[in-house]
Amino acid sequence: MNLGDIYWVDLPQLSGHEQAGSRPAVIMQDEEYAGQLPVVLVVPLTLATKTLRFPGTCLIEPTSDNGLQGPSVALVFQLRAIDRRRIRDRIGRVDPEVLSQLLTTLDRLLGRTQQ
Repeated sequence: MNLGDIYWVDLPQLSGHEQAGSRPAVIMQDEEYAGQLPVVLVVPLTLATKTLRFPGTCLIEPTSDNGLQGPSVALVFQLRAIDRRRIRDRIGRVDPEVLSQLLTTLDRLLGRTQQ
């Protein structure tokens, strides 16, 4: 599991607007540094492109490298830690440009940058 990999994950149902169920998610932590943690930081993906109206989202177009079946929206604003046991099969990997966009979006959400 590496930063930028896309895996199928099982997100537990919570109360509210959080994403839930089986869905692709982008791994958002460095395993070399955090590989001993019992949880993994992930950004869930959705096919609902209408969610692009929210800040903290990024469009990911399907490629042979990322393995996505259609245009997907990374819900960076829903970054969450999930138990490693909820991670299933690897789908693919986002390209470096998309990973940079995800990290920049996270920085904006955290107030670390204005761009």
